[in-house]
This record gives sequence, structure tokens and C-alpha cells, in this order.
Amino acid sequence: MMRAFLALVSGAIFGAGLALSGMMNPARVRGFLDLFGDWDPTLAFVMGGAMLVMAVAWIVQRRMAAPAAGSDFHLPGTALVDARLIGGAVLFGIGWGLAGLCPGPAIASLGTALAPAAIFVAAMLAGMGLFKLTDR
Repeated sequence: MMRAFLALVSGAIFGAGLALSGMMNPARVRGFLDLFGDWDPTLAFVMGGAMLVMAVAWIVQRRMAAPAAGSDFHLPGTALVDARLIGGAVLFGIGWGLAGLCPGPAIASLGTALAPAAIFVAAMLAGMGLFKLTDR
């Protein structure tokens, strides 16, 4: 029960941060990605702030024996940069640039911009399903 409550609170804080920062606004995202036009640098500050918070979180995590709501940490391993990673990053970037949304903000946008976010989330889920079917 406590884990579910912590997940709910964490998700709500994350969603509020996405809304407050403008990450749920496709026009702002496209403005950030338009480096050679009317560039909007505000999301660079959002990303920089997120990197600072994450740097502190990694330092705190190293000093903890276990997470507050679990028995152990589930940290990603390191991997080499390969064609599959680069291809996925390129597809992610194309989708982000075309739609102005990425997965987190799209899911958060389901509460405010239902039709455009729902179309994006449906396409995202279809792509994930297609990957699952074709991945060896």
C-alpha cells in the first residue's frame, strides 16, 4: 500500500513538473528544437535543472543500502553504443520533433489535451507492440 502511495505521489510531482515547465506544450518543444529559426531556450534550463537534481540523486543513492520503498535498487547496466541504440534515438527524436511530445509528457497530457495526446499515446503503444512482436 505504501509503495502504491509513493508511486502516486511521485507520478503527481513528475506530472506537475512537466506541466509547470512547459514540456507538455508541443509548441514550446518544437520551439526548443527549432535551432535555426525562432529558438526557445527555456527547455534547456528545464533539462539542466533535471540533470542537477539527478546528479544529487545519484550521490544520495550511492550512500543508501536500499531504497526507501524496496529491497534493492534496480539500476540499468552500461551498454555499448550500437546501431540499435542509435536507431532508437533517431526514431525517438523524429517522433519528438514531429509531435512535440515524448512518452512522459504525452501520458501527462492525457489529462489536459485528450485528443492529440490520445492519438500520440495510441501510436506509441502500437509501436511498442510492433517492436515486441518483431524483436528477436
